[in-house]
Amino acid sequence: MSVAACLLLYGFAVAVLAPRLLCLVGHNGAAPHFALAAWMSAIATTVLAWIAALVILVVDLLTHQISSVPERFVNSCLWHLHDAWIGSYGAPVQIGLWLLTGLVGLAMTVVAIRLCRTLLRARRVTLEHGRMARIAGRHHPGLDAVILEVDQPAAYCVAGKPHTVVVSRGVLAALDEQHLEAVLSHERAHLAGRHHLLLGLTRGLATVMPRINLFTLGAAEVAWLLEMVADDAAARAHGRDTVLQALLALSGITGESAPQRGTAEVALTARVARLAAPATMPVRARARLSLTAAATTATLVPLAAVVAAAVGFVIGDPMFDNHN
Repeated sequence: MSVAACLLLYGFAVAVLAPRLLCLVGHNGAAPHFALAAWMSAIATTVLAWIAALVILVVDLLTHQISSVPERFVNSCLWHLHDAWIGSYGAPVQIGLWLLTGLVGLAMTVVAIRLCRTLLRARRVTLEHGRMARIAGRHHPGLDAVILEVDQPAAYCVAGKPHTVVVSRGVLAALDEQHLEAVLSHERAHLAGRHHLLLGLTRGLATVMPRINLFTLGAAEVAWLLEMVADDAAARAHGRDTVLQALLALSGITGESAPQRGTAEVALTARVARLAAPATMPVRARARLSLTAAATTATLVPLAAVVAAAVGFVIGDPMFDNHN
């Protein structure tokens, strides 16, 4: 079977199997960096595998249409595709294959254009949001943040030129200096890690391909994992307990009660639980091992398919046969 078929099947296999597997292994938050790498590897390799499959298939057909060495197609599914492409099975089949190839290429082009437009629109909205926040608020030199004069607690970051950390007057009233610094460290970790790029890409893919679970669930999981990565960065600077107490103060959680309404509240509850009861070393080690294996597999399988196909092509080349 051709490398194009292998890559196509690989992409569909990952799109179907990866979401459930990665949620099972990495959803406990024991190793958010490793889980993030595994999700991004699965998403990136799936997209690249599909693109490469189409490109390789078209190049093979065009190349072998010109080539006069049919032996390269022995026991290959490309043999029949090649014959159909050059009209051996009649004009209707040939035209149908051309139309199908054109439609697939057109579909991928439309998806690519929609993705680019979605990313550009999101960037414009983000830049405008940051500009309006800087206009509406006042810059606090000591905090290096923009203060909005609203009572409802809110703290977030806006990537742009320049990057902006925004906090409300309600946050200043709810938190003491130590807890406020922990919240600011969390937001700065998002900016320093360029988390907005990962969020933009995954959300863009989920928008243009909403029926593929790998992208829709992946976007939600990546967003949640990035929050935990930023929590860990703030915890390294200010201590886990300080970050936990800051989250509790901002969310209004008291004692054992926890918000149970909506996706954001559930995610916040999980973050609080993770900070309150961190995973043990054996649990973290197992999660890291499993997620490393998943990320490695997602990366190496398509690479191995391409290498194997290239080696098989070279070995099967008549130039080598002449030396036997």
